[in-house]
Amino acid sequence: MSEHKKHFETEAIRTQSENTQFSEHSVPLYLTSGFVFEDSEEMRASFAEEKQRDLYSRYGNPNVTEFVDKVCKMEGAEAGFAFASGMAAVFSTFATLLDAGDHVVSCSSVFGATHGLFTKYFPKWHIECSYFNVNEVDAVESLIRPNTKFIYAETPTNPGVDVLDLEFLSAICKKHNLLLVIDNCFATPYLQQPIKFGADLVIHSATKLMDGQGRVLGGVTVGNAALIREIYLFSRLTGPSMSPFNAWVLSKSLETLAIRVERHCENALKLATFLEAHPKVKWVKYPFLKSHPKYDIAKKQMKMGGSIVAFEVEGGIEGGKSFFDSIKMCSLSANLGDTRTIVTHPASTTHAKVEASVKAAAGITDGMVRCSLGLEHIDDIIADIAQALG
Repeated sequence: MSEHKKHFETEAIRTQSENTQFSEHSVPLYLTSGFVFEDSEEMRASFAEEKQRDLYSRYGNPNVTEFVDKVCKMEGAEAGFAFASGMAAVFSTFATLLDAGDHVVSCSSVFGATHGLFTKYFPKWHIECSYFNVNEVDAVESLIRPNTKFIYAETPTNPGVDVLDLEFLSAICKKHNLLLVIDNCFATPYLQQPIKFGADLVIHSATKLMDGQGRVLGGVTVGNAALIREIYLFSRLTGPSMSPFNAWVLSKSLETLAIRVERHCENALKLATFLEAHPKVKWVKYPFLKSHPKYDIAKKQMKMGGSIVAFEVEGGIEGGKSFFDSIKMCSLSANLGDTRTIVTHPASTTHAKVEASVKAAAGITDGMVRCSLGLEHIDDIIADIAQALG
């Protein structure tokens, strides 16, 4: 008789560290920098990796291990490593994979800090990046060079909520023997598992929906075990590891990820539908709106449309300023994936230091609003957005 395969929600709740001698029901917080050994031989064998156990919390910790194990099961990944923040995960993954002289092909619609790595820091290490527009994916193959290492993308993208076809990108990578690295932060593993569509590595800012309450920072990269091993070795030396406390908080948060994300998505679709009919809104983008240019792809690879709605208010900069200054309930913040609905002006915050041409290519206009739908009642969210639109 075959073993029953547990569902996503069950794995998120029942994947836990082993009990201590106290037989606790909820996993305790392991606030310790180091661990002790019985004798010199155990110490030697442990550091030689002949014995698998925790050595030092920069390398691993029971709370961090539990969090990573949960994400691996959610994503269908072989292994993973957790970081102090989402950008620590992005940088450490890139730094592990890339050598001087390498080249990356990336979608131009990426988070502002990721863009900063590609344009400000990688060039001084002789690493180049070529961008493709989210609406011109047919150009991806023409950008590949002999020294290209991987293709990188977010889907849905930040902040334009554009969608990329993971199977299409994976086919190109396989053809040219490249890695496919995907930022899955906006979707979460509940809505989308890029590894199923051919991704080699998946990155998350756990700060967002994985925490879901705006409390702690965290990042995680999961995927192919051999690649994760290299990322682990780099991170063991450079020290961007996740703290035990943050891992403990995040692991508890993952227990409610599915039920939270479903409500986020329900609220987002209702707001997007409302905005689409509003005379003061020039356009709306949400993956599960039929008007989204990649609606069919979103339906193929996502369970629901996510928590982020992008739209543009009439009146450019002044219209945008008036909208944000008129908000009463929703939060004005650069974060997302919170229980509280957040409205952000990407052009002046998260992407303020991105060049105008790159912003335009990513669809970031002066009047664009990124709305991260929270868990408030949708009627109250719509009422606040409606009065701010005037």
